[in-house]
Formats: sequence, structure tokens, C-alpha cells
Amino acid sequence: MDTALFKKSPSGNMVRGTGAYWAFVPGPLPPRLEWDDALVTLMSKADIALGTLSGLGETLPNPHLLIYPFIRREAVLSSRIEGTQSSLSDLLLFEATQVEKRGDVREVQNYVRAMEYGLKRLNELPLSLRFIRELHGVLMEEVRGQNATPGEFRHSQNWIGGPGATLNEAIFVPPPVPEMQECLHELEKFFHAEKRLPPLIEAALIHYQFEAIHPFLDGNGRIGRLLIALLLCQRNVLSKPLLYLSAFFEQHRQEYYDLLLKVSSIGAWREWIEFFLRAVMEQSRDAVSRSRRLQELRHSYVQLAREKRLAPTALQLVELVLMKPVLSGRTAQEYLKITFPGARKAINALVEAGILTEITGRKRDRAYAADQVLAALEGELSSE
Repeated sequence: MDTALFKKSPSGNMVRGTGAYWAFVPGPLPPRLEWDDALVTLMSKADIALGTLSGLGETLPNPHLLIYPFIRREAVLSSRIEGTQSSLSDLLLFEATQVEKRGDVREVQNYVRAMEYGLKRLNELPLSLRFIRELHGVLMEEVRGQNATPGEFRHSQNWIGGPGATLNEAIFVPPPVPEMQECLHELEKFFHAEKRLPPLIEAALIHYQFEAIHPFLDGNGRIGRLLIALLLCQRNVLSKPLLYLSAFFEQHRQEYYDLLLKVSSIGAWREWIEFFLRAVMEQSRDAVSRSRRLQELRHSYVQLAREKRLAPTALQLVELVLMKPVLSGRTAQEYLKITFPGARKAINALVEAGILTEITGRKRDRAYAADQVLAALEGELSSE
């Protein structure tokens, strides 16, 4: 680690670890922030965009129409930042058939499981160190990195660097274990502080702090991004878990990493917060745009089903297609609560209507995709 970059940092201090290496220890939150009209205006725009998205979540007759696919899109993009290559289609196909095409699909599915676990757990346990450990245990279960003590904070030094980089060649070395434990204690105090900053600012600070502490041997980036949505839900800024920032972070990956490092090296809190607020603003608008496109598809599919006088079960299946745009006969059967032949008949009706397409080419254990729905979730859409 280039110690010259960090020795004069206002964000923390350098310490000597066992073995004569240097590590960076971030100071406790919150830092001193300079507020001006430009920052207040940007935060206001982000708040308005997020409020529009949150309001949409309140008015939807079936919010799971968006929650289910949005969580999975986030899982794919957050995991992609860490090097996985699975697509949303890969994940949905695996969930529908339990047949893997890529080994890293299970890692992405674990992200989904961790998010769903965290959202449920928030009803019983506030954000805390215990909460974070439980989340990590779910994320790392039976996947690459499972030997890196899932659900436990690290007991040895880790570091961030290129492939094969040694501790002394690292770009960044987080706190040694004793200092890490103290940093985590301070972070938990910040979670529960009575005097709070605006939630979006709080989320930006916590995300940086968690990544700088790097308390796990693996999975720190994904846990840090999971915490953003969970924190905003706990603070009641989001009515439903519809905002995810990994699409923005993945698109601007190098800037994302550079700004986190600049907070540690030169105290660039302002630049990081502005980047974070832009992410909130853009992804809120993007989510609203995708939500509206899905609603348009729902309306057109229902209208098409009525025009073609499709059976009620086929009309019911339209709702499932919008939530799960890759499905199997078993998935349809469970949703419709009818016999397997009846479910297959409903699927065939949607195939004939052009809503679904068979994607496996098999005679048995087939899977079907709604290409327009996948495009609405994965493709480029203009935001408003």
C-alpha cells in the first residue's frame, strides 16, 4: 500500500500491523460535512426522485410485481461488480428449473436470499453487527468463498489489490483485527445514534465506512450494497424495496472504486456523497421508468388475453409472467393451484398469443420466457 497517499488523510489514520505492514483505520462517523446550496439542491433532487418511486410502491395493487424482479436484477448487477457473469435470464432460468448453466448462478441466488432474509429480519432486529453477520452467513452459504468463515467477522488481515497482489503490494489494507473490532463498535453506535443525518447522507456514509472496514474475508462489497436498500427501508424512506444502486455502480465501476479510495486518502466526502446522490436520483428514475413499462405490458397482455378469449387460468398466469418472466410448468402449476396438464395448457395459450417463448428446446422440463418483460428489466430505458 502506498502509505504516502494516506498519511495525511483527514478520514482516518495509518497503523502498523503485525508483520510490519501498514493499514488504514477509518475514523468514526460522522465526518465534518460542508453544506452549500449545490449539495442541498442535489440532495433535494434525489429525495424527490426517491419519493416518486416510493409513492409508486404504495399505489401498486400488487407491489410484488416489481419487488420480485427488481431484487433479482440487483442481485445480478451487484454480483457482476465482483466478477460473476450470470445474467438475469440465467438466474430466472435456474430458479424455474434448478438446472445451472453457470456455476456462479448460485452466488447470485444467494444475494437474492440474503436480501429477502434481511427484509424479513428487519421486522425483528434493527441494523446491527449481529444483523450484518446473519446476512453474510446467508450470502456465503455453499458458494465460492464459503470457507472464508461465513457469518463471522474476520480473524486475520485481508487486503484489496489486483490478482496475485501480496499484502505489501495491495492498493488498500483495511484495519487489523483489533482496530477493525473497534471500528465496527463505532459503526454500530452510529446505526443507533439519536441525532441522525438525512437518510440518504447516512446511507452514503455507512456504505463507505463498511467498505473501508472490510470486516469479512469475502463478500464485503455485496454486503455493503445490500445494506443501502435495507437501511432506507428501515428508515422508512422507501415504502417497498424498489431502489437498488448496483446498476449505477456497475456502469461507473472505476469511479465508484476511485471515490471510495479518495475518501480514505484525501477525505473526499463531498465527491463521494455527490456520486451517491446521483446514483439515487438516476436509479430512482430508472426504476420508475421500468415500473411503468411493466405496467404497460401488463395492460396490453390482459387486453390481448381478453381479445383472444383465453381461459381464466391463462389470464391469471399473466400476473406471474410479469413477476417471473422465466417460468416452468411446475412454477405455473404451483401459482395457479391446478393440475400440471391444466398449467401446461395455460402456458401454451400464452405461447400462442406471443407472450411466452419456449427457450430450452427440450421435450420435457421445459422453460418459457417473456422476452418483452426481460427487455423491460434488463434493457436500456429512458428515464423521466
